[in-house]
Amino acid sequence: MTIKQALISVSDKTGIIALATALQQMNFRILSTGGTAKTLQEKGITVTEVSDYTGFPEMLDGRVKTLHPKIHAGILARLELDEHQHAMKTTQIPPIDLVVVNLYPFTQTVAKSDSSLAEAIENIDIGGPTLIRAAAKNYSRVLVVTDPQDYATLLEKLESTDKSDLEHYHFTLAKKAFTHTARYDAAISNYLTALDATHRPQRFPDRLHLDFALVERLRYGENPHQQAAFYRNSQNFVGSLADYRQIQGKTLSYNNIADTDAAWACVKTFEQSACAIVKHANPCGVATADTPLQAYQKALVTDSTSAFGGIIAFNRTVDEATIHDVFKQFVEVIVAPSFTEAARQYLARKPNIRALTIPLNAHQNQFDLKRVDGGLLVQTPDDFDMTRAQLRIVTKLQPTEAQLADCLFAWRVVKFIKSNAIVFCANGQTLGIGAGQMSRVDSVRIASSKAKQADFDLTGSVVASDAFFPFRDGVDVLADAGASVVIQPGGSIRDEEVITSANERGLVMIFTDIRHFRH
Repeated sequence: MTIKQALISVSDKTGIIALATALQQMNFRILSTGGTAKTLQEKGITVTEVSDYTGFPEMLDGRVKTLHPKIHAGILARLELDEHQHAMKTTQIPPIDLVVVNLYPFTQTVAKSDSSLAEAIENIDIGGPTLIRAAAKNYSRVLVVTDPQDYATLLEKLESTDKSDLEHYHFTLAKKAFTHTARYDAAISNYLTALDATHRPQRFPDRLHLDFALVERLRYGENPHQQAAFYRNSQNFVGSLADYRQIQGKTLSYNNIADTDAAWACVKTFEQSACAIVKHANPCGVATADTPLQAYQKALVTDSTSAFGGIIAFNRTVDEATIHDVFKQFVEVIVAPSFTEAARQYLARKPNIRALTIPLNAHQNQFDLKRVDGGLLVQTPDDFDMTRAQLRIVTKLQPTEAQLADCLFAWRVVKFIKSNAIVFCANGQTLGIGAGQMSRVDSVRIASSKAKQADFDLTGSVVASDAFFPFRDGVDVLADAGASVVIQPGGSIRDEEVITSANERGLVMIFTDIRHFRH
């Protein structure tokens, strides 16, 4: 590779000294600007400042420095074309063959709570994207590097005598460069179009640009005739399902990922050791306990039939005893913050079981997204967690402390069940779950029926409903099943009728004034 000139101008100076030092040892002529030039010179690296190179001084507080024909002709020239070679010789402009550029920290600036529009505008890079796009456009000759993590590989390529994959490497860097500037422009657009006429930030931008990076292409989608892929948020995914590390097992499927996300979202909201078992995106058993093993055993008995082939999530480190118990049934995926070494060795006895680790983190997506035909529904996430102080008791009977604790547990669980959602609970354990029915009373019947199938006595149990009871029939069914307490949002035009029915049946009824629809 006969590269003679490199242009270096970076905002993120990570690794730049080592890179420039290596380039100098390879007899590169290094062109640089402003702060980057100063940083390199302080370390004894010979640098030609762009203003000296072009003969035109930086001006307008540095806003104009690389926007010069001598720079961009050097980058854009296609030397295989006679016309371009003639123009370069006539103007005495030498080619630039390596461009190392990253951009002003716009995203980091606007992420600060006290950032102003003026600060944001000043952090909109002009020359940088122009350099990157020019170099990427002429990728067949010019190497363009925007990511400090690529410096080591770049140096390896420069030092190598193997030219076999050189064209592929140039193209790979060009794709990454265009992605870099596209993400940058998208962040600017998202920020600016979310400001109103008085520059106050609004929740939703006029133009929403999403940035997701391909993690893997999946074998198929929900069904074998559908194609699918998994993408990760390019910036904010720490502690989310997308942050998983697979330590063993078969490749994850589309449905595995969707169900694991539901299980992980549920279990990580609990402070106490918890386990959630999910099947077809719905919890079929959730419990808290002193240990992961106890939580699993309590969650499993809610509906051991549905748990077959399910996803099991823990919010604590999983030990060998827990895995030993899990292995008594068929499981698709086990996810936890970590596994003990003994647990990992025991897991290895069934190498097809997918085991994932995810750091326990209170991650929330900025937006929940739902694709509809020709459009996109966007909302903020349902991240509301109820406290005791926010509960409103609307019946004559008052709950005990134990019942209040179960109400908060049940209310947290019901948020993760498809509406219409009903969950019977007691002692930090689900007893029966009714999900996804068109009629709320049918969800109550299914939940109580599930509990009876598992031989649970529902006497004294707590029931959570994700939305209000439109009629008293659902309350009568849960009272007949043995429940003592019901927690629901309230808000129906028949609230008084429903409260009256609770008083007649000797129930405690608690309103949350918050609904948890999940479609």
